[in-house]
Amino acid sequence: MRRFDYVRAGTLAEALDALRAPGAAVLAGGTNLVDLMKYDVARPSRVVDINRLPLGAIEALPDGGLRLGALVPNADAAHDPRVQARAPLVASAILAGASAQLRNAATTGGNLLQRTRCFYFYDPAMPCNKREPGTGCPAIGGVNRMHAILGASEQCIAVHPSDMCVALAALDARVLVVGPSGERTIPFGEFHRLPGDHPEIDTTLAAHEIIVAVELPAWPYGTHYTYLKIRERLSYAFALVSVAAALTIDGDRIAAARLALGGVAHKPWRRAEAESALVGEPPARPAYERAADALLAGARGVGGNDFKIELARRAVVRALAQAAAGTPQSQSDKRIR
Repeated sequence: MRRFDYVRAGTLAEALDALRAPGAAVLAGGTNLVDLMKYDVARPSRVVDINRLPLGAIEALPDGGLRLGALVPNADAAHDPRVQARAPLVASAILAGASAQLRNAATTGGNLLQRTRCFYFYDPAMPCNKREPGTGCPAIGGVNRMHAILGASEQCIAVHPSDMCVALAALDARVLVVGPSGERTIPFGEFHRLPGDHPEIDTTLAAHEIIVAVELPAWPYGTHYTYLKIRERLSYAFALVSVAAALTIDGDRIAAARLALGGVAHKPWRRAEAESALVGEPPARPAYERAADALLAGARGVGGNDFKIELARRAVVRALAQAAAGTPQSQSDKRIR
């Protein structure tokens, strides 16, 4: 690990001031940043510890939604009764990710900012456009079982690793940030970027901005939701494919739908056409298959991950069936039923 300056900020103003240094990075739970520093992938000149800032509260909003402070530990969010009642899809997605020990340390804001687990990115001995722009993407034509089938570019085929973010994308969450220019709100669908020609840039955060909270809208889906995660093993592992699904069912028809994929792109993957394909339809397999086809339109493998296209299609159909039946996937007994 390389030498760096360490600043423990006592106020938001102190944190913003400390981040003005070139190469400064924010430290919250540290479950990703510290690993990247040990691997010599991240090389911050200054680490700004924000753990003393008052950003650790969960608040109920007047409209029925929730505000999760950036420093709320993932474990606290998943087990909070308000989150379980008002955003159970988010609670379920959190419990599907990482391990209990990591969830105790990882934070809301850090979850949004975690970087890809692509093994080429993690190995400084290998070229990687995300780590060092212009050096190439060895995953294209290399070992790419875990890599993207949607939204990739010739520069990068890495995927975003978060489970929580897939649920947040499905629910139209909002990211509240503060920076030198003041406060702003970023719609969740606009927070993460596709790689394009600049895979080194993961998000639309401006320079020196800090996430202060994530806001969730009111929950109208009752028990008609699920977070389904398909992985290599049932214990701690990142998703090959994951699906966040939530439905409002009125009589014998789907009145509203939310659907997002994880493990398949540089960001949580959502398409309005897939959700529109469900609205007004009976909650049955033909509608689920049409939605899956719309969500996966244009999917393309690069050899080792070709199987993910059909896997994702089947996962979407299974997740929508679980959501419609009001039988969300258990995150303690992870066997898919």
